[in-house]
Amino acid sequence: MEDYNNSLKKWIDDEKAAVEFVNVTAHLWFDKSIELILLRSQLIDRGAAKILNKHIRAETILKIPVKIQDSLLLAKAILAENLAPARIDIGRLNAEWTQEKKEFANVNEFIKVKLKEFIGAPPRSTQVQDVVLYGFGRIGRLLARELIKITGRGSQLRLRAIVTRTNNPEDLRKRISLFRKDSVHGPFQGVANEDIENNCFHINGNIVHLIAASDPSEIDYTAYGIHDALVIDNTGVWRDRAGLSRHLQAKGAAKVLLTAPGKGDIPNVVYGANQHDLDLDSETIFSAASCTTNAIVPGLTVIEEGLGIIKGHIETIHAYTNDQNLLDNYHKKSRRGRSAPLNMVITETGAGSAAAKVNPVFAGKLTSNAVRVPTPDVSLAILTLEVKKETSVDEINNLFREASLRGKLIEQIRYSNSTEFVSSDGIGDSCACIYDQPATKVSADKKTVIVYLWYDNEFGYVSQCVRLAKHIGKVKSYRYY
Repeated sequence: MEDYNNSLKKWIDDEKAAVEFVNVTAHLWFDKSIELILLRSQLIDRGAAKILNKHIRAETILKIPVKIQDSLLLAKAILAENLAPARIDIGRLNAEWTQEKKEFANVNEFIKVKLKEFIGAPPRSTQVQDVVLYGFGRIGRLLARELIKITGRGSQLRLRAIVTRTNNPEDLRKRISLFRKDSVHGPFQGVANEDIENNCFHINGNIVHLIAASDPSEIDYTAYGIHDALVIDNTGVWRDRAGLSRHLQAKGAAKVLLTAPGKGDIPNVVYGANQHDLDLDSETIFSAASCTTNAIVPGLTVIEEGLGIIKGHIETIHAYTNDQNLLDNYHKKSRRGRSAPLNMVITETGAGSAAAKVNPVFAGKLTSNAVRVPTPDVSLAILTLEVKKETSVDEINNLFREASLRGKLIEQIRYSNSTEFVSSDGIGDSCACIYDQPATKVSADKKTVIVYLWYDNEFGYVSQCVRLAKHIGKVKSYRYY
């Protein structure tokens, strides 16, 4: 039986290493634009205890030791090298170091081999992309938080302005207050204040202009020093090319990203699945599809590529949204007029057809429906799929585990093996979906699969939008995943 004092000493040693690791991580990010992550979990602005918890979780997924002391050694070795800006999964490096350390003289030689393509290399991108948020509701405020958090030295995406209908002094105070405090996602971890005289926000050193407008075509962004901006439309007022093109009539705007499903010929994109199909040089308007589409397409892709899908149904258990009523009142859509916090409400979703827009292989194979439930955030997609090959629960689990660790969908799929996972545990997760391993079912004939995918329909979706924005702006750094 482990001695109490020894156990406590071990924890103290681990936490001291984690504190030092946090400091090295900050130096890498702010001095060199090198972002360390751990199995796609963000490490910037995370405390020592959170860092240790992520290491413990990584061990359960990778099934090998993932020690904080090794992560610290690796981070210091990375800091000592002349690396180009990059996003590096320290969890992968940690696991590889554990398995391969006997082959290297020391950790510095290990890093030189593993990251040789980044050492002394020119930056993958020398561009800087100005970003304008058109609208400042639930998605807009979370986008602003995330864009500020990843600013670093300002060498990739830079939030320059927010457009709302009005920007009088009282509006500025209320909007910055909603930005600082969020009932679901907690307080903003930084400094954010309004500048009434200059109609702007000061957020962690970023000057963000507040522009009042009702017609996007009439705005002159160049008057604020903003050029070739990516306008992220969070309002959903315009969803077709004619409407969204109004943004491009504004001086200083170059491209538009809609945070809702686009209509007509607008490309609907789920980052990780079909962003490489885009013609970034000729296309100017893009859609990030919906939160549900972003959640289900990765899971559907795993099943399609591993087993083949004959047909299936998607049922979404979705958190209520601002579109619904707090109390019973008139609503133009069926059932949605009833009180959102008091009812489960059956409503329609276009997730099935939207998946086919992202990948035509799903066309005609999927039906879909949704139930809005009395929770404010985190939703659940249940995929019931008839597959071409006989399968088992173990095979399905292995397919998703591998997809979460290797390949094109590692930023989109989180693998959860917890038997106690509930919806609130998914708040703030940056992946498009969280695969619930213990919930997976396979029919007796081995041809019907039932998969459960959780997703933070606010923050997970925002993270996907940011990934897509980096792709559109051509400001992505090197990757080691």
